[in-house]
Amino acid sequence: MSDAVLDVRGLVTVFHTDAGPVRAVDGVSFSVGKGETLGIVGESGSGKSVTAQSLMRLLDPPARIEGGEVLFEGRDVLTMSPRELTAWRGANAAMVFQDSLTGLNPVLRILRQVTEHVVAHGRMDARDARRHGIELLRRMGVASPERAAASYPHQFSGGMRQRVMIAMGMANDPTLLLADEPTTALDVTIQAQILDLLAGLNEKFGTAIVLISHDLGVIGTICKRIVVMYAGEVVEEGPTTDVLSDPRHPYAWALANAVPRLDAPIADRLPGIEGAPPDPLAMPQGCRFAPRCPWRIDRCGTERPPLAEVAPGRLARCWVTADGRSLPPRTVPAHAKPPESSTTEPLLVARDLVKHFPLPKKSFFGAREVVHAVNGVSLHVMPGERLGIVGESGCGKSTLARLVTRLHTPDAGHIRFDGQDIATLGGEELRQLRPRLQMVFQDPYASLNPRMRIGDILAEPLLVHGRARTAAEAGERVGALLDMVGLNPSWAARFPHEFSGGQRQRISIARALGLEPALIVADEPVSALDVNVQAQVLNLMLDLRERMGLAYMFIAHDLAVVRAFCDRVAVMYLGRIVEEAPARDLFAQPAHPYTVSLLSAVPEPGRQRVVLGGEPPSTLRLPQGCAFRARCPVAEPVCAEPPPLTEIAPGHRVLCHAPGSLKGMP
Repeated sequence: MSDAVLDVRGLVTVFHTDAGPVRAVDGVSFSVGKGETLGIVGESGSGKSVTAQSLMRLLDPPARIEGGEVLFEGRDVLTMSPRELTAWRGANAAMVFQDSLTGLNPVLRILRQVTEHVVAHGRMDARDARRHGIELLRRMGVASPERAAASYPHQFSGGMRQRVMIAMGMANDPTLLLADEPTTALDVTIQAQILDLLAGLNEKFGTAIVLISHDLGVIGTICKRIVVMYAGEVVEEGPTTDVLSDPRHPYAWALANAVPRLDAPIADRLPGIEGAPPDPLAMPQGCRFAPRCPWRIDRCGTERPPLAEVAPGRLARCWVTADGRSLPPRTVPAHAKPPESSTTEPLLVARDLVKHFPLPKKSFFGAREVVHAVNGVSLHVMPGERLGIVGESGCGKSTLARLVTRLHTPDAGHIRFDGQDIATLGGEELRQLRPRLQMVFQDPYASLNPRMRIGDILAEPLLVHGRARTAAEAGERVGALLDMVGLNPSWAARFPHEFSGGQRQRISIARALGLEPALIVADEPVSALDVNVQAQVLNLMLDLRERMGLAYMFIAHDLAVVRAFCDRVAVMYLGRIVEEAPARDLFAQPAHPYTVSLLSAVPEPGRQRVVLGGEPPSTLRLPQGCAFRARCPVAEPVCAEPPPLTEIAPGHRVLCHAPGSLKGMP
């Protein structure tokens, strides 16, 4: 591209490790024009983030850029002096990092961090920078920017922190913005707002944006062109709609088909990619995807294919499609029937659960504030059933999970598990309950002791609860558990940091299975995993359900995953369930305006948006009447009164005065 803002040519970045050199980025080339948004996708370890950090020259030893050019408006960034590089960063190019909490300084107020770059580059004095910073926060959609400017990062939600990160990146009106996974693990409504914000920056200011993500739905929403990376190299490049609808590289094909969609037929398993990426220290001689490719030919194992044109404007690194042919469409299997319960009695019944958390007093004479986390939730789970719980952050999903598993004691309400009232159990009675009611946490690394070997982590509950009498017996059981979740039993001697995110989640599931539970409560178990690893973990959970008759209470913010995995879904808002129905009914005909808004915010190309402004009200002061009234597009005066719980169809309950009044789903 002659008018390219960024032109990357043959970029090579090598990590020099004790085991040998690792070519994390191996000959990557692409261009981004003014006002264009380019998406880069691929699994963890494909080289996406290292590419972005190489472009900004943010890597430290043992990483080293050993080849190629990074031309910014014709000037090579790789040859800039430290002083030139400092002047270029922030003023001409900026980066938004994946984790907004670690990307912001926890001891500095928001305004200071937003205006720091403006003052440092000499664009404005402190007074003008303050006005500019507040206006910038307002432009990013931050409510009450004057008050927000004086706050600290921990006082913001994930979505608000990400808006602050983007405000910092746009403070000097850069020509190029690199966004590395800016919406990972965010709620669909907040994710939609961030994507709208990026699209607006691109349109209004002509900012060239490179958006890095493993979520093809996000990429397909705002990116005109896409680059697919695998094992450090570009394997396909082209217009986004063409690549997603007619991928010409088997890896791009597998990625596009591994993503659950709300409009796709429900299959009995989530499609995934067999095998694992190659060892970066021992790359295959031929095509790097050949060991996992279902269409590989003899030539794929011996010759490395070039990145060649396979159609006008389309590049692919594949011998199979080098002559311009397309890959066959995926066949969708029929939906599996749920196992029939041996009893009609629910396994778990919760009635009118309430949990409030008092906050410390701000002053001796001040009133004590209370967080209203769960405010009267009732639900049930049948044996072998998969119940999904969805909603925005702060709606009470995780607190509900901890109440059900009795990690928290409810302030009010009843919980019956397998016919036993467990709401007030304690001591030895509660300890005896634990084996049958297990939990899988969102962050597997934080829930695994980093100082213990995996074998010891899995053996500990077996020995504590008497499921193994000796260490040798526990070791045999540990080997069987690792084999059950698809891990090598010999890996029991490894530590948690020696595993990938998906493998650590499998270990967490193995620990939960060790005591042979009847119900597993899974709190966001796949939220930060790549689509392929996500499919592998969910398929494992489905297999275990069929083999062991497990029931799941599955908490997630990815609605397409919930639709593919769950039998029934409950939607939570501000500590209450506002809609509950069989998954097929809820996704086909959502009745509560909040559910309609959630589904419309899912990043899928062509999906009609029902814009949901703002964020949920504070849990410190619950609103009167309908909790959703302030954000509801179809609110009426009657909504000032508490809404009734209406059953509009068998098993389909809605907490709304006028269920079904908001239309707009495609």
